[in-house]
Amino acid sequence: STCLAVWGLRAVRLPNKFPVSVRSRSQLSSGQHNGEESNMSNRSQDSSQVKELLSDSTAPMGDQKSSTHKHRNAEKSPTKSSDEDLMSFNNCGRHADTHQKRSTSSECSREARELSMSFLTEMKKAPGCSTSLGKLEFGRNHTVLVNVDAYNSKKALIPQTGRDLWSSDYVRMPCSDSSHYTKGTFIPGEESRWKAIKKSLEKLPQKPSVQDVEKAILKYNPKYKNDWNFDALHSFFEHFPKQYRETHSRTLYKIAELALQLPKLCPKAIPLLKQGRDHAITLSQMQIACLLANAFYCTFPFRNSTNPRAEYANYPDINFHRLFGQWSERKLEKFKTIFHYFKTVTDKEPHGLVTFERRHLTKPYSWDCANEKLTDLHVTAEGNIETEGKEMLQVDFACKLVGGGVLGSGLVQEEIRFLINTELIVSRLFTEKLGDQDCLRIIGTQRYSIYSGYSDSYKWDGPFEDLTPRDEWHRRITEIVAIDALEFKHYNEQFNIGKVNRELNKAFCGFQGDRRTDPSLQSAVATGNWGCGAFKGDAKLKALIQMMAASAARRNLVYFTFGDQDLRGKLENIHSFLREQNVTMARLYSVLEMYCRKPGHSREPNDLYTFISNSILDTKSKH
Repeated sequence: STCLAVWGLRAVRLPNKFPVSVRSRSQLSSGQHNGEESNMSNRSQDSSQVKELLSDSTAPMGDQKSSTHKHRNAEKSPTKSSDEDLMSFNNCGRHADTHQKRSTSSECSREARELSMSFLTEMKKAPGCSTSLGKLEFGRNHTVLVNVDAYNSKKALIPQTGRDLWSSDYVRMPCSDSSHYTKGTFIPGEESRWKAIKKSLEKLPQKPSVQDVEKAILKYNPKYKNDWNFDALHSFFEHFPKQYRETHSRTLYKIAELALQLPKLCPKAIPLLKQGRDHAITLSQMQIACLLANAFYCTFPFRNSTNPRAEYANYPDINFHRLFGQWSERKLEKFKTIFHYFKTVTDKEPHGLVTFERRHLTKPYSWDCANEKLTDLHVTAEGNIETEGKEMLQVDFACKLVGGGVLGSGLVQEEIRFLINTELIVSRLFTEKLGDQDCLRIIGTQRYSIYSGYSDSYKWDGPFEDLTPRDEWHRRITEIVAIDALEFKHYNEQFNIGKVNRELNKAFCGFQGDRRTDPSLQSAVATGNWGCGAFKGDAKLKALIQMMAASAARRNLVYFTFGDQDLRGKLENIHSFLREQNVTMARLYSVLEMYCRKPGHSREPNDLYTFISNSILDTKSKH
């Protein structure tokens, strides 16, 4: 009464009448169907078997901080039950019973992982699916901080000249002629702030102590003399033997030297990426390093206040003062990562460009009229977004204030990405809080560090040599999109069609390609449990939302479950079912609407996919 279907490298037992055929991924991609249609007279029997197949046996996804991201760079196979051993054996396309020897199942698991990764390489990636960028040009919606003529003719990265603009639409620069301060506050028309900064940093010895750095920073930030704490920075230096302290001391001096190059490296005004506006900023890696050096020495004016009415209350903090205080083991590892970045860029100047582009979805997508079918999906419990998702569109599980707690105590997916690709931190200087239909797309950042662990277990494991090729604008072909999910106080809140719409449109805003790019040339999206864990998002719902958004954007999807084999199987099964049934986005959306209308007390946390499959089969049987 059953047949064995191999789907996405996972063997599952399906009823003969369940309309999922045994076929290869190449057949899936080409849309071939060789399965037999369900016998409608047996629908009730099939439905119960579908429920058994798709129903979940676990509670809602736990906090990602403690479970789903236990490994990031290292791939560790979880201990398997005898049933999972059999599944792994079947994944290799062999027949076996539940008493197969461990050595054979281990070999099968290894082969399954290798086969899974081989399918991964078949997904579309840049630069193979890229179109020509043409010449580097500035425009109404594109600010370029390097001279475009010098770049286009000689590939030279020369700062673009310009004038300072001291207004609410631009970054207020510490070297601006309009930047002044007095003891306790900044008042235009008083003493030059840059003059005080320059005087303090130039006085630093070539091997400054933390006390020297603290004194210099507070000299031009006197208002915070009794508020800012530097104990974490002190503890970081005390953690190392003397010879290593000297290395870090020299780095402190080089950071100060780099910060003082600001008027030379960044003479052109930097616009703020504000809510509801499409705009991009392209700048060199050395300009980013200089801006981050100023952030390290806390030179940016008006960026320290926590007053909700402050001018920059809607922006992330950028000055590093919060990182310097309140020592923790997390901050030890953060300092290791950040100091490695500064040592790298001050020892040898990077020579490339990075683009930060804010995008706004002007009109919500019409999900109830969408005729698209699901695009291809690859689900894997192995690997992670930044490594195995290389050269795909990589999702940053962002906070509304991009970077989250990277300069504080936060250390989950977004903060880790901002640490190892340290140039991402500069986005906090000019990116206003993301709105419901906004995203931030970043192209070209370099990865500097290897790490392991997650949250409290995060460790800096050493330098990373980034060999990612560059595009025509000399940007690393690393494309990251920051999209923020809703945070729920209670699990059932998310099963509201208004909130589902918000998440669908947020993901679609992030996934849609450049308007000039042929959709068939778009790279796949590399993502995972977006908005789950601490935000209380349901992994199955969030995965379905991302499948729909990727399909609307005409991109394939690669989903990393971070070791969760159970979730992997469920996603593969529901995706294959929906593909076999030729379900459109509009039909799937209508089923989600029905599910959201169910009374909260009757909505089991594990019955979403069962409800969807039964609803689809029920509709089909009536026709």
